[in-house]
Amino acid sequence: MSRRSRTTTPPNRPITADGSMTKRQVLEALSGLLLGMFVSILAGTVVSTSLPIIISDLKGDQSAYTWVITATLLATTVSTPIWGKFADLFNRKLLIQLALATFVIGSALAGFSQDTGTLIGFRVLQGLGAGGLAALSQIIMADIISPRDRGKYAGLFGGVMALGTVGGPLLGGVVTDAFGWRWNFFIALPVAIVAIVLLQRTLHLPPRVKRVVKIDYLGAVLIAGGVSLLMIWVTLAGNNFEWASVTSFVMVAAAALLLIAAVIVEFKVPEPIIPLTLFKNRTFTLATVASISVGVSMFGTSVFLSQYMQLARGATPTQSGLLTIPMMGGLLISSTLFGTLISRTGKWKAVMVSGSVLVVAGLLLLGSLQYDTNLILVGIFMFVLGAGLGMVMQNLVLVVQNSIDVTNLGVATSAVTFFRSLGGTIGVSVLGSVLGTVVAQNIKDGIGTLAPADQAIAVKTLGSGVIPHVNTLPDAIRVVVESAYGTGVGTVFLLGVPLAVITLVMVALMPNASLGTQTAIALTKAQATKKAPENLEDNDLRELEAEDMLIEVGAAAAGLTPVGLAHPTGSIRVQPGTDPSENPSTGR
Repeated sequence: MSRRSRTTTPPNRPITADGSMTKRQVLEALSGLLLGMFVSILAGTVVSTSLPIIISDLKGDQSAYTWVITATLLATTVSTPIWGKFADLFNRKLLIQLALATFVIGSALAGFSQDTGTLIGFRVLQGLGAGGLAALSQIIMADIISPRDRGKYAGLFGGVMALGTVGGPLLGGVVTDAFGWRWNFFIALPVAIVAIVLLQRTLHLPPRVKRVVKIDYLGAVLIAGGVSLLMIWVTLAGNNFEWASVTSFVMVAAAALLLIAAVIVEFKVPEPIIPLTLFKNRTFTLATVASISVGVSMFGTSVFLSQYMQLARGATPTQSGLLTIPMMGGLLISSTLFGTLISRTGKWKAVMVSGSVLVVAGLLLLGSLQYDTNLILVGIFMFVLGAGLGMVMQNLVLVVQNSIDVTNLGVATSAVTFFRSLGGTIGVSVLGSVLGTVVAQNIKDGIGTLAPADQAIAVKTLGSGVIPHVNTLPDAIRVVVESAYGTGVGTVFLLGVPLAVITLVMVALMPNASLGTQTAIALTKAQATKKAPENLEDNDLRELEAEDMLIEVGAAAAGLTPVGLAHPTGSIRVQPGTDPSENPSTGR
């Protein structure tokens, strides 16, 4: 066995012998992580209220509008399980910094787009980074916060999510009105730089034990190809070709073959991207199905509410951002309140079942939208839906992390996020197609009721299929467009109700397991200790590269505790019968 140099423990690394951290240490470690999450949310939401204007300026149509959203979701969906697998193999801190840099570069390049094609391409780059941020943020949280304690910090995560989701559209509206929509893609750059610096300075994770890494390149390619082809088919069908057509058959068959091949590969390779054995875990399987439908509610509402406010209510981008505050307010309040309750009681199931019921109710209420629905009622409807999502969305990841083996933490967490993104991508694509069909039919019917002169103007203005600037239309035609979008968006929300019912059923069937009280770091150390042989020799300890693991494995195996710093050769001096906590030389 070859000798390898051990990683020296940073003197300020805030991790104790049992993997626990003080509240201050957790907050310091979370600072860069939360700011990174904020940047990813901000860069995605800051353009949401401006998309109608962006697509109109770039001469795009409803299909382009949907693709701009779908491109990011597609790239996020495809890359998430790959990032998650990498998190189990490589340095998680470096990975999240790389994901953040990728995301921000894509955002900056998107600001220079000259047509919808280039915009969609750069949004793909954004999505690749977003996939890493979505998976790695959840994984690193599990590293430093136990499932039982995670609710204490729900307010922070809810606050970041609410600030990014509510403040993003509002900021985007202000920036668009004042400086133009391109600046929406540039404003995240300074925040991202600060986030990368904070991650470097405050996030200290234990060094990982090096081992032979076998990356499942074939599985990654097959999964990415199959999912991408399926998503492209869902997006284009009904617009570029019929759902029941030769093109549809070829695309679906090809996607199915790729995914079947991916399943076969994942069964055989030693390090699969998505270990199929995870589905033997009942909680994981039920949470996966629930995440698909939650993704439709989460992504779909944010996209189509913006269209409703601007195209059915004639709101400006700034006003649109303000009008969506009730939904994020509901999400923030519920995630904070019930997260604290879960930490105090350790019980999560009643909260998640109640949240699922609220999601169903919120979608039903939003399904009644018309272009002239009282805005106070619209706000109440959004609040109900937001409260439900706040009670369900993060807790799905929590219960999976609580039930899964720590060695599969990365892939399990990313898999739940992957299927949530998959549901969101499918939902936005299918519902966007439905919305386009419903709106087109409603406008056609509405034009028929106009005076002949207005009909001629309407055909000339709306005949190209390009999303119009509603406020510039004549009054009679504007009412037709607003009514068409108001009814269409309501129909879209109603279509999401059956999926929300599926979420409710899946959550109700989940085993009501108690939440653990150990962090992933502590669990990893405990597993390493249990696997230690009965009579480890001092020379064997030289081969272990993680300092914490070296110390605790040696103590468990030989009843020894360290009393001095490591020798240059990699060995340590030990003394029996001493308490590590009483020995300052260990740095623990």
